[in-house]
Amino acid sequence: MSNKEILEQDAVSMSETMTAQEQASLLSGHRMWKTEKIDRLGVPHIVMTDGTYGVRYSIQQIEQDEKGGQDFAAFLNVVNQRAKDVEIAWGTMKPATCFPNGSSFACSWDVELALTLGTALGQECQNLGVHLLLGPGINIRRTPLGGRSYEYYSEDPVISGDIAAGVINGLQQQGVGASLKHFACNNSEVERTTMDSIVDERALREIYLRGFERAVRQSQPWTVMSSYNRLNGVHTAENRWLLTDVLRNDWGFTGVVVADWHGIKERPESLLAGNDLDMPESESRKAQLLAALEDGRIDRKIAEQSCRRILSLVQKAKAAERRDTQVDYNQHHQLARSMVAESIVLLKNDRKLLPLEAESCSRLLVIGEGATVPVIQGSGCATTVPTEVDIPLDEMNKLAADQMNVRWIQGTSELESLRDALIEEACAAAAEADKIVIFASTENGYDGEGSDRTTLALAPGHDRLISAVAAVNPNVIVVLANPDAVVMPWLDEVGAVVETFFAGQAMGGGLADVLFGKANPSGKLTVTFPKRLQDTPTWLSYPGENGKHYYSEGIFVGYRWYDSREIEPLFPFGFGLSYSEFTYSDIELDKQTLRAGETVAVSFTLTNSGTCSGKEVCQLYSRYHQPRLARPHQELKGFCKVELAAGESRRITLQLPADDLRYYDTGRGEWILDHDLITLCVGTHSRSLPLQATLECQSAVARYRLIQHDTQPVFVLENPIARGMFNQFLQRELSINEQDAERILQHCANSFFGIFTTFDRRLRQSFDRKICEQLIKEINQAIKQQEIDA
Repeated sequence: MSNKEILEQDAVSMSETMTAQEQASLLSGHRMWKTEKIDRLGVPHIVMTDGTYGVRYSIQQIEQDEKGGQDFAAFLNVVNQRAKDVEIAWGTMKPATCFPNGSSFACSWDVELALTLGTALGQECQNLGVHLLLGPGINIRRTPLGGRSYEYYSEDPVISGDIAAGVINGLQQQGVGASLKHFACNNSEVERTTMDSIVDERALREIYLRGFERAVRQSQPWTVMSSYNRLNGVHTAENRWLLTDVLRNDWGFTGVVVADWHGIKERPESLLAGNDLDMPESESRKAQLLAALEDGRIDRKIAEQSCRRILSLVQKAKAAERRDTQVDYNQHHQLARSMVAESIVLLKNDRKLLPLEAESCSRLLVIGEGATVPVIQGSGCATTVPTEVDIPLDEMNKLAADQMNVRWIQGTSELESLRDALIEEACAAAAEADKIVIFASTENGYDGEGSDRTTLALAPGHDRLISAVAAVNPNVIVVLANPDAVVMPWLDEVGAVVETFFAGQAMGGGLADVLFGKANPSGKLTVTFPKRLQDTPTWLSYPGENGKHYYSEGIFVGYRWYDSREIEPLFPFGFGLSYSEFTYSDIELDKQTLRAGETVAVSFTLTNSGTCSGKEVCQLYSRYHQPRLARPHQELKGFCKVELAAGESRRITLQLPADDLRYYDTGRGEWILDHDLITLCVGTHSRSLPLQATLECQSAVARYRLIQHDTQPVFVLENPIARGMFNQFLQRELSINEQDAERILQHCANSFFGIFTTFDRRLRQSFDRKICEQLIKEINQAIKQQEIDA
């Protein structure tokens, strides 16, 4: 059947005519990477594959329909595989551009660049025949030890959601669907398929779900992927509250929910929860589903609804097919190189060691295996076979040309027996060099999907090498390749530190551009770097016990923790240096008061006061004066990336919706804008915010809590509505006047019992339970009506 004929069919009518067997098949997938076809209805397969920063295309499993079986077992045991060994799990793969990994790319803080990344990924998918790319992944980087941190964007939901939305929009504008993952709270690889993440609802809403919500509302991904773990006792793949109440009903998601591979434990329950597509094909789970459909445990209408979603996905994907798409992989490699330069974070640059210039460096020493065998990506299902790989030493030699003598020595080794001699050799060479670039990394390949890191240290021998060389020659520039934060015991001993994270196949070229000043670094950290592991928010609760992982820090994740507890980090959230210097001035708000549904414009002047053009990431934070509930010291609320020529000034405006200043009130089960003063702060990173302006938020929602049967008198009496209605209640029930009723309430004010228990204890007065419940209902209705009328 042609694509035109497929599109002309109605998904609703098709789903209504499907047999139970056809429904079970369509809802269960085909082999590893396809949806099932329904020959009778002319419904074809569509193809999906992994890729958060590149397209991983398995020839055997896609083109030859190879089943998972033993190959999938290798996937689940990927903890012990290096990235180069992924063919064990996936078979032979077609090459594709390996762009900067998530933890690297997000340091660009550039939503437009994210759109460009999505566009490039979409083009490569079209070229390869892929309809659905299983990414981006945006789980919060709650702990720097997380095995999949290299895939994810940030410890903050605002930048996570906005970067993800850019990637998704770019993909889907190319006619390729995205799969936003892993939903939700899959923040560690320890026992990830069974671990129960115990998270209070406020932290869920404000931190762990917020990035997903922003991405869904801004981009409407074609699919959302449920995660492996349990969430508050229920597997996410079978969690109706998560997949239906929140995702669909609260956020308006209209696409397909697909389970992470073999993530469903009970197929009938997962379908009832709102999980449409079970991947990959499993004969046992398909049989479970068919039996439940045939014996009536699952209402046919529920199956029809999920079938309609998948049929609509198939129609959308087939309609957007462009199999004649040509990809210029050389151009994509150059794009990847520019993304590296945009994302690299310059953490230290004392004495202006960088950029490298012949006038101050005629003899350059390069140390480390990473200079010749670069660490470009993490290990796991996101691993991409690159089209080519830049060798950093080669790229540095190209830019040094004949202006600089570049020498390389190994310096490090996985073999402990060789390290002393290699370090001694490095120190001898360093004594004769003008400047030294040392490539250092974490232990590559054994930390990734399926396993968390166990330390924040670099690979064995790397820290010792850096300190030894710096003791001989302080003009040391350290280049880091790591999935997430690391500790740096040698930081005060070296002159410069360049953070690349895992920067993809063009890391060598993009890094050389930054080192030699062809590109001005503009990346900023999207996580906090701690001074030690013990300072991290998860230190006392990670990785959990007896299958339960309590997120004990609540909403105080990442910089929210360090700022609120006044812990000095190694490098703060949002930090990053430039070869330029930027100054901020003249902040102005377009309004002094803000109500729900409104937006405030925050304007300021940004000046490039340096001697070269550069880009600056401007960051906007909110601080709360007297919040009704506990809130972090400050929170990121907006950002933008601005390019300025040397000496140029520009007026910048960031729009801040009142909705983004709300907190989630678990007592009311809704988002609330506090009636409070808020200071809006603008600057270069979370610990450097020179511009501040105060805004009054005027909220129709009272500062008072709703009343319950056991609410203490003090909270009743501080609420004018509740106080007045209790006064009337006492007048009516006790036949007393208003003044006497008020004296009774004052007499009860200091009681720590609930108000009705206090009446009983202090006045020997008890009231009919139904009358009391009716009073509470009327009080709360009056409070809410006042909020509506305000």
